Amino acid sequence: MKIKGYKRENGRYGIRNYLLILPASVCASDTAARIASMVDGAVAIPNQHGCCQIGEDYLNTVRTLVGFAKNPNVGACLIVGLGCEGIQANVLKEQIAESGKPVEAITIQEEGGTIKTIAKGTQIAAAMARELGKQNKVEFDISEIVLGLECGGSDPTSGLASNPTIGVASDKLVELGGSSILSETTEVIGAEHLIAARFKDPKDSEVFLEMVKAVEAHSAASGNDLREGQPTPGNKEGGLTTIEEKSLGCMHKAGHSEFTGVLKYAEEIPADKKGLYFMDSPGQDIDSITGMVASGAQVIVFSTGRGTPTGSPIAPVIKITGNTGTYNNMIDNIDINAGKIITEGVSLPDMGEELFDLMVKVCNGEQTKAESLGHREFGIYKIGYTY
Repeated sequence: MKIKGYKRENGRYGIRNYLLILPASVCASDTAARIASMVDGAVAIPNQHGCCQIGEDYLNTVRTLVGFAKNPNVGACLIVGLGCEGIQANVLKEQIAESGKPVEAITIQEEGGTIKTIAKGTQIAAAMARELGKQNKVEFDISEIVLGLECGGSDPTSGLASNPTIGVASDKLVELGGSSILSETTEVIGAEHLIAARFKDPKDSEVFLEMVKAVEAHSAASGNDLREGQPTPGNKEGGLTTIEEKSLGCMHKAGHSEFTGVLKYAEEIPADKKGLYFMDSPGQDIDSITGMVASGAQVIVFSTGRGTPTGSPIAPVIKITGNTGTYNNMIDNIDINAGKIITEGVSLPDMGEELFDLMVKVCNGEQTKAESLGHREFGIYKIGYTY
């Protein structure tokens, strides 16, 4: 199956053509946003981190920022740093440049303050935007697509209708040679044995199980039970009473395909090893989506029983619910009503085809409701202390 998008220098294909203004730290985030507001087609992210991070926490943030900029939906990137932060702009530039895409870096201290940095950054960004505007879409195979699988604000209809619908669409993409990412480690607890049995390589299965154990151990070491926050109050009000119930519904997003491998948070999917992956991420929807986009997902499908408006700065987010009441209540935010499986007797395969068809249209340029409303939520999974 062929779709159209933008071919990148490293051979990957984007379905959007953003100019990313990337702040290296929280200290540069406002300046980056002001530059982006001056240039059509530019988008900045609200990076809350980037300074005084150490060890794996530092590496995790760097990996996320670099991965976000390397995502094929980004055509070019301007990095804005303060100059003295822990994550230096030039460090990000060197790693992003490996993708071959245009990337520049400036710092507020070197340019002489906010006003001069905005002027210089706007000049650079405007030139980049003009070059991106010259690019035309080309035809490419749908096997180049990476689909991120997300759920949030779940209720019992998520496991009964919307998540299984996503599973059908994911299976079809994988059968066509593409890739999907299942995330949220906290939301497989209680169902981890079922997922572990689906890995092609037993070693990957062991790594996956260690990821799940680590989440439990980390929570216990802090003197807390993660079940204090999972399920959430909204989940419970909707009818999910235990983390096991939630997990058994969440896992249906991954359909029935074998798992090809496991990923660290924001780790890029190998270009030569496509398929279904599990990514180690938190249960927070925004952080999870950010990680999958940094891993290379050009499009996200997000199941929600209670309803959520969440989007992403650079990837279209398709909203689907299994609750017809939620769909009618939040029709401006939700793209597909899989509740028809429950209320109208629509078959799961037909619902899966409807979702897959919409995904193809979105990949070809059709806006999701989150995009049309300008939702660009962003958050990085923080895994350590900042001193």
